[in-house]
Amino acid sequence: MPYIKRDEQGRVIAMSAVSGDGFTEQVAGDSPELADFLASQQAANSLDATDQDFVRVLEDVVELLIDKGVILFTELPDSAQEKIMRRQKLRSEMTGKLDLIGDD
Repeated sequence: MPYIKRDEQGRVIAMSAVSGDGFTEQVAGDSPELADFLASQQAANSLDATDQDFVRVLEDVVELLIDKGVILFTELPDSAQEKIMRRQKLRSEMTGKLDLIGDD
């Protein structure tokens, strides 16, 4: 049976396979409370996944607008420029690491 941690209102906020550090209460694996908690976690994870996809879409839109001359990269706020450049650098580094065969 899993161990759970509750918030001040008595809602399940975490689950563990072992007891300790606030995980003192055991509940049945088929507990409705546990099922609700797991469903809320799945919904939150799904939202996070779509957020990541949406960020990629926005990056592509910004790149397209810059390529077409609709906006200038330098017109973006400094913080946005830094984030875009950081992500482009990381992406190019990842592409290089994933290119295991290389060009012959």
